Amino acid sequence: MGNKNKTISFRVNEDAFETLREIAEERDISLSAVFRDYVETLVAHDGQVQVVPEHEINSSESSSGVESFPPKVEVPKSFVREHERLELEAEHLREQLDEYKRYVTKLSQRLEEQEDEEVIQLEDLDGGEQEEEPSFRLG
Repeated sequence: MGNKNKTISFRVNEDAFETLREIAEERDISLSAVFRDYVETLVAHDGQVQVVPEHEINSSESSSGVESFPPKVEVPKSFVREHERLELEAEHLREQLDEYKRYVTKLSQRLEEQEDEEVIQLEDLDGGEQEEEPSFRLG
């Protein structure tokens, strides 16, 4: 099956509706297209979208010092390498844990199979109840 379009509806007050309609008219698009553009942008940027009026874009960047949204932070390479090393180690430990779990499961199954069989004691292999050997004392 292909992607099916879904409909979203919500209510806004009259002033917000008029503002949205003006935005749509300025861009020469339908009101629905305004929302579709916003939703597509929101999805494309994983929810990291900030809606700012166009006239405030340049003034907010210069006053806050933020070049883009979402803000970007520079991380030292050593931190990234350590993080990657820890991820690899965690993956290795998960693999070992899975291997141990499989081994324990295998041993449990073997134990269940052996519980059904008769258990033979080593003393019984010696011939059962034999007369005790006489003990000698020197003296």
